[in-house]
Amino acid sequence: MDTVDGIMEKLRAQCLSRGASGIQGLARFFRRLDKDGSRSLDAGELRRGLAERGLALDAAEADAVCQRWDRDGSGTLDLEEFLRALRPPMSQARKAVIAAAFAKLDRSGDGVVTVEDLRGVYSGRAHPKVRSGEWTEDEALRHFLDTFEASDKDGQVTLEEFQDHYSGLSAAMDTDEEFVAMMTNAWRL
Repeated sequence: MDTVDGIMEKLRAQCLSRGASGIQGLARFFRRLDKDGSRSLDAGELRRGLAERGLALDAAEADAVCQRWDRDGSGTLDLEEFLRALRPPMSQARKAVIAAAFAKLDRSGDGVVTVEDLRGVYSGRAHPKVRSGEWTEDEALRHFLDTFEASDKDGQVTLEEFQDHYSGLSAAMDTDEEFVAMMTNAWRL
């Protein structure tokens, strides 16, 4: 294990000690910290952000992490890649049930879930804002899709975004059986 892998393990453990929302909370926090919308942070921003969340990295560790996820040589880390690496790996059983839920939504089979796909699976008519006339059914379905998108809310959810969404929840569940049962029941698989 190299130094950066060790640092990531340390950060992952600190995040997971906060429960299912530890990594998701950190992701939301960093996205708010990214004022210019560049989806990147420099070592100083990373350290300050982590410190505000009660997570500790020294200057050398922050520099090493930034270098690992510096995709363009700018001296900043790619936020999405960093957060993806921070999430704990999932077992094949968990990945398979997430893929099955995604496939249920992806009616067109093109690898992207859109409002059009959802229309074939779910109805938004019972949503309170649709019933009150504030939203259309398509708007309710779009808001539903938005919950699976990390930062670029383009109305299209990929399998990768869907997996990322469930990775935090996965980390909080001890056994594959528990996670598979939850997904099977939630998505009626």
